[in-house]
Amino acid sequence: MSEQRHMLKMSRHLFSYLMLLLLFLLLICFGSTAVHAQEGNKPKEIQMPETVDIFVPHRTIVETRGKDQLGESFISPSLVSAGGVLVALAKSHTSFPSSGEEQFFAYYADVVAGYIDSAKNWSSFVDEVRLNKWKAYNIFHTTIPKGHDFPVRRAYRPTTVAKGNKVFLLVGDYFTKHYTLTRRDATHLQGLDLLVGEATQDKVIQWGKPTSLLSQIEPSAKQRGLDQFVSAGGSGVVMDDGTLVFPVMARNKVKQLFLSMIIYSKDDGKNWTLSQGMVPAQLRDFLIVEWEQGQLVMVVQRDSLSNVFESRDMGETWTEAVRTLTRVQPRFLPNSLRTAVGVGSLTTATIAGKKVMLYTQKGILRDDPLQATALYLWVADNNRTFHVGPISMDIGDNRTSNNTLLYSNDALHLLQQRVGTTTISLALSSLTDQLKTITSVLETWAKMDSFLSNSSVPTAGLVGFLSDASGDGSWNDAYRCLNAIVRNAKKVENGFKFTGFGSYAMWPVNMRKYHNVHSFVNYAFTLVATVRIDEVPKESVPLLGAGLEDNENTKFVGLSYTTEKRWGTVFNGITTITHNSTWEPGKKYKVALMLQDNKGSVYVDGVLVGNTNKLPTREALRHDITHFYFGGTESSSVTIKNVFLYNQPLNAMKLKKVDSAKASRKRTVDSSKASRKRTVDSSKASGNRTVDSSKASGNRTVDSSKASRKRTVDSSKASGNRTVDSSKASGNRTVDSSKASGNRTVDSSKASGKRTVDSSKASGKRTVDSSKASGKRTVDSSNAVGKLAGDGSTRADVSQLLLLLLGLWSFAALC
Repeated sequence: MSEQRHMLKMSRHLFSYLMLLLLFLLLICFGSTAVHAQEGNKPKEIQMPETVDIFVPHRTIVETRGKDQLGESFISPSLVSAGGVLVALAKSHTSFPSSGEEQFFAYYADVVAGYIDSAKNWSSFVDEVRLNKWKAYNIFHTTIPKGHDFPVRRAYRPTTVAKGNKVFLLVGDYFTKHYTLTRRDATHLQGLDLLVGEATQDKVIQWGKPTSLLSQIEPSAKQRGLDQFVSAGGSGVVMDDGTLVFPVMARNKVKQLFLSMIIYSKDDGKNWTLSQGMVPAQLRDFLIVEWEQGQLVMVVQRDSLSNVFESRDMGETWTEAVRTLTRVQPRFLPNSLRTAVGVGSLTTATIAGKKVMLYTQKGILRDDPLQATALYLWVADNNRTFHVGPISMDIGDNRTSNNTLLYSNDALHLLQQRVGTTTISLALSSLTDQLKTITSVLETWAKMDSFLSNSSVPTAGLVGFLSDASGDGSWNDAYRCLNAIVRNAKKVENGFKFTGFGSYAMWPVNMRKYHNVHSFVNYAFTLVATVRIDEVPKESVPLLGAGLEDNENTKFVGLSYTTEKRWGTVFNGITTITHNSTWEPGKKYKVALMLQDNKGSVYVDGVLVGNTNKLPTREALRHDITHFYFGGTESSSVTIKNVFLYNQPLNAMKLKKVDSAKASRKRTVDSSKASRKRTVDSSKASGNRTVDSSKASGNRTVDSSKASRKRTVDSSKASGNRTVDSSKASGNRTVDSSKASGNRTVDSSKASGKRTVDSSKASGKRTVDSSKASGKRTVDSSNAVGKLAGDGSTRADVSQLLLLLLGLWSFAALC
């Protein structure tokens, strides 16, 4: 008996010892979790493309007539490719002392060109430049004149275009005569010269002699009172039919304003025609591309605003195109002031079999405490728009000004002008990672279009689709353009359930903080969603709609529902209750909201329940439509699934075909694995992609899901973050989706955490702002994701210790 008591006492001592050991190990694990979480929240260094300064004052060697000298200043970048040669051009200033008793300096301006073999390894080229073994060449071969009262060339704004092995260079220039006695300059002759160069086997360009084009265009110019022609800079256009187009500016002698127009040649540069039409306003800069065949698109900067014009008759007429590149159009700030971000560069490219426009804009880094300015890269097909991310940073007084993009030979390059306090230099960047991201996104667009088309869903004008994919605090866009923000909602299959105040989703389609990705909503849109009202509300509450960013947060077009089970249509903040249409709790409805200029419509199951043609224009409102809202009120309990966003109104037939139920079933059964694998693969390319977690961890069990959910909630409490109800959301979503797709359930928070860790390794220290480039647009989610990323590395160990702890408790009970 005493022996049994002794054994029991020893067992209890052993159990106490093991318990202390376990508690110690748990403290270590949870402590490491906190450390990882803290590290995950630290801002990461921005990963920019590799850049090399190629035109640097007093360092870059410039050869002129076989003699080397150092360039003094470089501005006005232009980039072109022909015959396997990448050509970087710039305007170069060179000063020289005058003759005479009193010494002072005059200057001339030439165009310099540097040549890069497109087949050459980028790293090898960078090394060559940094070792100062690479040099540029003066194209006009201007030399320092001797004697008094000399004429000198001053070239302006080199503008280039390539066709085959030939490069066409247009330069506006002045021959200025300098008078040494008076130290004054006088314009001796003004010109507009064309040079044609051809790529050689040595991977350089052999330039011909300059030819003046003034004699060909002056007769037409004089009839309209135009003179002082100058090239616009950057790039020209080779149209689909082979026509060469250059943007030029000329002065209206009467109004003393510079206007924009084009000159073009249909015979490879032999004869040139000045277009009859011109943009009817003074401008500062403008860019031009061909979009559709025969359609020229011009982006101009004037009065601190950007405007887009188009011409389909070779510049005979120009009309403002408010539906083209809507992101760059003027928009309203919350204080009703108009603003627009200038476009730095604009070009077209065919990538992954799709023609797109690539352009750059400057903006403030989101969530950056220092409010640093970055140069952003965008891709658009005039339907969808994707924010690739920052490609250059303004650091201190060193900032980016003029820049130009070029896509050629399956490579994307940026040539940018960097302005410092005392010098101006030009830098070349290879945008390899950005091109991979663009390719991945365009492939996603094509696959999603194909999948939905096979489900009979209209894809013309479809820009966004919110369905089953979600992340931490986000409802992910299947097209990867812009995610919706979710707060305090329960994840269900293909959507979310919103219950009570603070439970909502918000899609920031045109918010400035999220870069105004879908600005077209100001003019026209169709939003289609499957909704189910789960409980009768205590009062009339909003269901979903489009909102303004004004002081009243006005609901511009929307749908609400009442305690009497009737629908209420909302137009410009005014709700009208319908008396011929009712709803039933627990029943699914397909709701559609439409806007076309000042006309608004609301449909339920294809039946019009309300409309108006008296909506105020955005100019009258002086506010933009900035977001779509779902749920969020105190007495609401609704489920919303499969949200489609179109940039145009849909007719009755197309609206009927937006069969979200059919699409979601087919998506779940046929393409869940392919879609999720595609998203995971693209995350490695782009650096930080939020993916559908049902594929990310498809082999986990229901039991581990429950345990993981509990750990997620505990971890979120410990970190002090206010998180979505991810435990229930993940559990319900994964249990439902497992029935449809055959996948096992998954802890979405754990998957999200692991994905964040993996993607951060893949991207090589992406910034907080890289979430923008990957299409992840969640408010304050970076901190939450950071904590989940740190926590994910220890959960498996913690779960094993908890199981061991449970076993020891059982052992103690038996003892």
